[in-house]
Amino acid sequence: MMTTLPAAFLDRPIAHRALHDLAAGRPENSRAAIAAAIEAGYGIEIDLQLSSDGVPMVFHDERLERLTDARGLLGARDAAELSALRLKGGDEGIPTLAEVLALVAGRVPLLIEIKDQDGALGADVGPLEKSVAEVLQGYAGPVAVMSFNPHSVARMARLAPRVPRGLTTEAFAAEDWPGVPGSRLEELRAIPDYARSGACFISHSWRDLATARVAELKAEGAAILCWTIRTPEQEAEARAVAHNVTFEHYLA
Repeated sequence: MMTTLPAAFLDRPIAHRALHDLAAGRPENSRAAIAAAIEAGYGIEIDLQLSSDGVPMVFHDERLERLTDARGLLGARDAAELSALRLKGGDEGIPTLAEVLALVAGRVPLLIEIKDQDGALGADVGPLEKSVAEVLQGYAGPVAVMSFNPHSVARMARLAPRVPRGLTTEAFAAEDWPGVPGSRLEELRAIPDYARSGACFISHSWRDLATARVAELKAEGAAILCWTIRTPEQEAEARAVAHNVTFEHYLA
């Protein structure tokens, strides 16, 4: 089923990992950052990883060290353990997707990035996507999913065909993707999976927006989002191509 990206995703900037600000006690992907984005009227982008007991957790990294005082893989711990870990710079634990949906409650658009679970942007996906589809059932607010892994997007097309979906894309430089074969990165640069994954948008690196493939997709009707804008000057440059921006560290 083809979907379209709701207009709400294009009429206001999207706060990257929510409106995070460590100085204000709002870690990335935290309830506090989400609440601040809602209050400011911004859209919200979050990331998902899967707990050991199959719960989608709102967290960017595979490992826990950068964002908590714990060590090791997020996926080695269950949801209760992860919820009890304090996020650095705040006073709360890692939220679940279900908790975030209850907090947002349709008030602003929610853009969900499903982090690659294969390890090399390959076909070994499914459990996280299945859990996400189940949690999203019955959610009435504007929501969309995306992933760097086209297999994940295609899986969501089958599991939750009514949820708009897109590809997270960029130049796929080898130094940014250790462990992913160069041939796979070269393939992904051309964004070959847009139609066959049932995507209706891309979220592309703002520094790479001038490529011919982005222009081609835009001409064909794809919504073009971009990441991650950090200054008003970058935003002005990106908006020459993109319909909307994902931002952090300033107020778009």
